[in-house]
Amino acid sequence: MLFGKTCCALFSAASIMVMATTIQANEAWPDLPVGFKNGVFAQDGNTAFIGLGSTGDALFSMDLGSDVRSWKAMSSFPGPSTNGAAFALAGDKLFVFSGSGKANPGDASPIIFTDVYAYDTLADTWSKIDTATPVGLLGASAYAIDEDRIAIFGGYNKELFDGYLHDVLTTDKEKEPEKWQKIVDDYMGMPPEDYLWNTQVLLYTVSTNSWSDLGENPYLPNTGSAVVENDKGILLINGEVKPGLRTPKIKQVAFEDNGATWTEMPQLPARVGASLQEGLASPFAGYSGDVLIVAGGANFHGARARGFAEQWFTHAGYPKAFNADIYVMKEGWSKQVNDLPTGLAYGATFTTPEGILAVGGEDGERAARTEAFQLSWDGEQVVVTN
Repeated sequence: MLFGKTCCALFSAASIMVMATTIQANEAWPDLPVGFKNGVFAQDGNTAFIGLGSTGDALFSMDLGSDVRSWKAMSSFPGPSTNGAAFALAGDKLFVFSGSGKANPGDASPIIFTDVYAYDTLADTWSKIDTATPVGLLGASAYAIDEDRIAIFGGYNKELFDGYLHDVLTTDKEKEPEKWQKIVDDYMGMPPEDYLWNTQVLLYTVSTNSWSDLGENPYLPNTGSAVVENDKGILLINGEVKPGLRTPKIKQVAFEDNGATWTEMPQLPARVGASLQEGLASPFAGYSGDVLIVAGGANFHGARARGFAEQWFTHAGYPKAFNADIYVMKEGWSKQVNDLPTGLAYGATFTTPEGILAVGGEDGERAARTEAFQLSWDGEQVVVTN
């Protein structure tokens, strides 16, 4: 599942603005003023944008090419705080679709939103778009095919997830433990197909503010994939196919005028000492030169074996693992000897001339991190630099 608890927004962009400090050039990648996970991020040339999720209504930007880099607070998000939204930068606008949160602070439980917002990167203003997502898009992956078209993959079913959250959060676990456990077991114990996640490749057209689709996903729909652009389209790397169960599949998607072509790519190798690659939710991923790097990501060790046995509450009793492993694709996948400084998932990835910049993420203590560090291939290994 994307998150077990909905984060409370304690910060706004206005209140955080005074926290952003200028970082000297010898401190290459400054930390965020506040921890980031389950939010949105995008890159326009050298300008990086990151916010929402655990940062509340805050949005920050940074010039990645500047000699003296710092995070700058931008205009605050005008809607209810949202986690796990789909997002993409098309033209000069960052679009934010759906996500989950409380419509009103006093509500008993979060819901999946169907709202769409756009941030104008030139005017530094937000607007709510007069449309609604056709389905719930919590955890969905989005990609701007061009300045006018955004493709969206996956997403939780709104009716089922809203109902589950309401039931589990309004049932007293201490007073009614059997009832509470049955609610959890019934929802978590379904096979992937029963979650009714979005199977269509949705297409949002900016100029007409309209929805269509590019056909059906030929694989199990999933959430929390890393999206990496390449010269053939995009890679959708891993993600989860139901709460607690990841997929190791990597799919190449090429876009056509009226559809999408799918190709399955080689999978990541298993972790050292493991017989199966569990698959990763929301790892950092991108290219350093012609070498694809995948690092971090969350999963439950042992869940896939239960899935093969059709024990569908696959993560029951397993702790959530925040992995530090680094993998590279160069004439085939290999596991790197070196790891991330700590296990992380649900952070942001940006592109630099040397490789990828990883920012924030959730750690094994379930805390949202502020650190930024670069991953680059030096010809022999991945180098991690602050």
